[in-house]
Amino acid sequence: MTRLFGTDGVRGLANRKLTPILALKLGQAAAEVLTADRESYELRPTAIIGRDPRVSGEMLDAAIAAGLASRGVDVVRVGVLPTPAIAFLTDDYGADLGVMISASHNPMPDNGIKFFAAGGRKLPDSVEDQIQSTMEQLSDDGPTGTKLGRIISESPDARDRYRKHLREAVPVDLSGLKVVVDAANGAASRVAIEAYREAGAEVVPIHNKPNAFNINEDCGSTHIDKTQEAVLEHGAHLGLAHDGDADRCLAVDAEGNVVDGDQIMAILAVGMKEENNLRFNTLVATVMSNLGLKLAMKEQGIEVRETKVGDRYVVEELIRGDYSLGGEQSGHIVLPEDCPTGDGILSGLSLMARMAKTGKSLKELASVMTVLPQTLINVPVSNKSKILDSPEVLTAIAEAEEELGESGRVLLRPSGTEELFRVMVEAAEAEQARKVAGRLAAIVAAA
Repeated sequence: MTRLFGTDGVRGLANRKLTPILALKLGQAAAEVLTADRESYELRPTAIIGRDPRVSGEMLDAAIAAGLASRGVDVVRVGVLPTPAIAFLTDDYGADLGVMISASHNPMPDNGIKFFAAGGRKLPDSVEDQIQSTMEQLSDDGPTGTKLGRIISESPDARDRYRKHLREAVPVDLSGLKVVVDAANGAASRVAIEAYREAGAEVVPIHNKPNAFNINEDCGSTHIDKTQEAVLEHGAHLGLAHDGDADRCLAVDAEGNVVDGDQIMAILAVGMKEENNLRFNTLVATVMSNLGLKLAMKEQGIEVRETKVGDRYVVEELIRGDYSLGGEQSGHIVLPEDCPTGDGILSGLSLMARMAKTGKSLKELASVMTVLPQTLINVPVSNKSKILDSPEVLTAIAEAEEELGESGRVLLRPSGTEELFRVMVEAAEAEQARKVAGRLAAIVAAA
């Protein structure tokens, strides 16, 4: 059986791979799996549905709402909000599950469906597999009459609840800080600007006018050069770049230098340790994090625990070890005491709070970590699951690791969301990283 779920939910070209019929069935199956323990309750189970502003979201929202209601679940549609807002609201409303319709940083024609369990937690692989198995065995014998679910078109206070939560999570006055915010014409376009201004920052918004078609288009965290240009143009203290569903945050310092997720984690980890808030003096990161992060944290007396790529794996490790900070180089930062998943706006507020508390510039704070030169090449492939079975690829990896020694590393892995194979090489010198990565990418492409 081909696995339907990827690294972060079900994702694909909307109305082709991800059709309304598929969304309907996913809703029905999720209702059966995620509300199974509610059968004896008098009240019907409840689901929260949110989406980013891309055009196909309206269609998929309607389909998945119908699927849930057809299996007896009351649905509250909260409209355009960030993914972490849906995770928060699932918990805040006491809902049985949450659904976010978004393809995150992917181009507008794509879309995706992410599920949250009660409490706003992302689903483990085993539960996703159970939903897929249930979907393939669905019958037409759903409830009827009074047992059908209801659909509430809009929740009037959802955005306000989320903004209030952000303010309470980071109650620091950010007056005096001028920040450029690139909302990627996505789900953060309104709420991020409001949240930063309510915290006292002077906000220069860019790419905050979504029209259903322009999400992630030459903007946001995947086109951070736009944020760099705006920071220099407006003389801002920093810039923050979100992706389409605002679960990521990358930063730019006042001189236009990019501060990635690894550096943001390093800054927050050091601050949390100083304030005795970094439980077990441990940071959770993925295998994609720069080797420089490990070296910097070792110098600070902080342990780094590694997981597979994907913020849900970071969350699983955070829960398992009762840790208080984790994330990814891509800008997913997880602060589990305040949100059960990566929250780009919360990350931005936390980063600016560290600047306000210390009086230091972002460049000064980021200097705690030296980023080793890293080259990442995405290789289009027709069958990404077979690449690491190739003897030529395995031999090339072994030769590259021997060449780099302890001063670098090699990581090859399939993308969880696209038909790509990612080749990542770190080395002491940028030119060496580029050469080794290029050589490996060519061998992967041939394989």
